[in-house]
Amino acid sequence: MEEFFGLTLSRLEAQIGALGKEKYRARQLFRWVYNQGNLDFREMTNIPKSLRSVFSEMFSLDTMPIAEERSSRDGSTKLALVTRDAHVIEVVIMPEKSRVTLCVSTQIGCRMGCRFCVTGKIGFKRNLSAAEIVGQVITAREYLRKAGKSPVTNIVFMGMGEPMDNIDNVATALDILKDQSGLDLSYRKITLSSVGLVDGLKTLSAKSAVIAISLNAADDETRSMLMPINRLYSIGRIMDFARGFKGTKRTRITFEYILIKGVNDSLDDAKRLADLLTGVKCKINLIPYNPSSYTEFERPERGEVDRFHQYLIERYFTVIIRDSRGQDVGGACGQLGMGYLGGAPDPAAPDTKETTASEVTS
Repeated sequence: MEEFFGLTLSRLEAQIGALGKEKYRARQLFRWVYNQGNLDFREMTNIPKSLRSVFSEMFSLDTMPIAEERSSRDGSTKLALVTRDAHVIEVVIMPEKSRVTLCVSTQIGCRMGCRFCVTGKIGFKRNLSAAEIVGQVITAREYLRKAGKSPVTNIVFMGMGEPMDNIDNVATALDILKDQSGLDLSYRKITLSSVGLVDGLKTLSAKSAVIAISLNAADDETRSMLMPINRLYSIGRIMDFARGFKGTKRTRITFEYILIKGVNDSLDDAKRLADLLTGVKCKINLIPYNPSSYTEFERPERGEVDRFHQYLIERYFTVIIRDSRGQDVGGACGQLGMGYLGGAPDPAAPDTKETTASEVTS
């Protein structure tokens, strides 16, 4: 039985056409599953009953069991989802006033080895399939629906793993998420974050997703210390890509800069960053480092963060301070994957709840 959530509309049309059936049935299926949120073939009433039976034997619409949910003081929720081979994927739901953002994972573990990131400490287990990537969105949607909460409106590929190190499956997932007969998400509602694997980024069209590059330093020595991948994809290569990026008039690359105490948070660092990005069509997200017992780094004082921010403002950059959500439940930037290291956030965090798979999927 094939996992439905890994099929693009064109692949589904081909499979249905191979049965000798009308290809428009594929579009009907997409609309039932993605537009209307129906995961029961028996209720797809504009499809003949005999064909519904065939589809139920061909395709699986199972969502991933939720092993654990952890609710943060800030209103966000981290879900631990279980794959068919018993690995755990962590996703984070972040509600705001006008939207609900879902942070999804693309790999189990990560091979980039960034020193400030917990996920990098667990090494690389495997890539997630397109079905597992899309499945995170569907599982979160079902979780929110059953809880009577607002649906997901935005998706950020900022969870476990490096999206560009799993480019084929990520590209397939993007096609499914954006299909007008599917979830119909605008590329402006999807952000794809990379450490700067520019060879993969070059394969994406300007309307694939909003591109965010994790920069974190303005000089190669500091960046290579923090992010070993810089030895292959240096700041110079990243800047060449950014300057040559062809997007719409509204399209800007986002540069993410994690501020780490005593490492990259001085006014000299801010000046180097401003000099580096002068003339580049971009915006900057400053992210104060989220501490973990698995790394040696510390979070800078708020005054240092504000001074760094103000300097960039005075240099006429579009820059915001992005305080990460879910820090108290290990759901913030750089914290996902603690369970693989035998650790977890403070178990006394409020509203922590264990949830069985049967409770979620029933």
